[in-house]
Amino acid sequence: MKIILAAPRGFCAGVNMAIECLDLSIKTLGPPVYVYHEIVHNKYVVETFQGKGAVFVDCLEDVPVGSNLLFSAHGISPQIREQARQRELYAIDATCPLVTKVHLEAVRYAKQGYTILLIGHEGHDEVIGTMGEAPEAMILVESEEAVDRLEVADDSKVAYLTQTTLSVDDANRIIARIRQRFPQVAAPPKGDICYATQNRQEAVRIIADDVQLVLVVGSQNSSNSQRLKEIAIEQGKAAYLIDGVEDIDDAWFDSVETLMITAGASAPENLVQDCVDYIQSHFDAEVESRVIREEQVHFNLPKELKSLL
Repeated sequence: MKIILAAPRGFCAGVNMAIECLDLSIKTLGPPVYVYHEIVHNKYVVETFQGKGAVFVDCLEDVPVGSNLLFSAHGISPQIREQARQRELYAIDATCPLVTKVHLEAVRYAKQGYTILLIGHEGHDEVIGTMGEAPEAMILVESEEAVDRLEVADDSKVAYLTQTTLSVDDANRIIARIRQRFPQVAAPPKGDICYATQNRQEAVRIIADDVQLVLVVGSQNSSNSQRLKEIAIEQGKAAYLIDGVEDIDDAWFDSVETLMITAGASAPENLVQDCVDYIQSHFDAEVESRVIREEQVHFNLPKELKSLL
């Protein structure tokens, strides 16, 4: 058996920054450090930080007044920022800069009187935060069919934005339908789907041609990890999304000569290596690393954390 290890895979710059923020916050401020929502959508990362003194909450009322708080990588609404101020929390913002970019676009379009169509998944932390920037001006769009049902005040004043972790293909299909329905639609000068999401999807599309099975390391609530599995299935391949080696079923490898392993942007590399080691030891597999695109992106720490160091 042969394993093709896809690259790029795993942590993106935004996840690296968020995890470094939380690690440094705990070391500098001491535990507990409260975190609004999961720092990233990965079970292993969350459980590891819980062991170090992070407390994950979905409601700021669960954070004692005057405590230390970190906003997760997915971004938050202005209402949550205000609530944090009212509770006198020392807030460190670990929002991914690429998510912040979408927030700023939403504010700009709203001020200009546009109806904003946000392409994304209902209930996702990033979508909730983005829609909070201009709730009265924004409509969530989850499918091509939803575009046909849209009612807007002025067809000539429509703009669209996207969640950063969508399937590029799915987003493009919805965007095409929006352009068809609203020919004058405004769009950001550069697309919102993040570089890491696009690169990991591209790697799956290219490498899938050479394999019978795709394993995606990532958690079930990770949007970008789910998209990688879906793309592999769309390519006609068997594909599974796994948290780690404990989820592997040996029956998956019957008649498999070549498989690909990749990882969502919030999945740690050690979980990938555990899976590789397991398959090597149980199936005498050889490993090939296949690099589709190099990544050199790095995000600086937020100013609230820098002031503590």
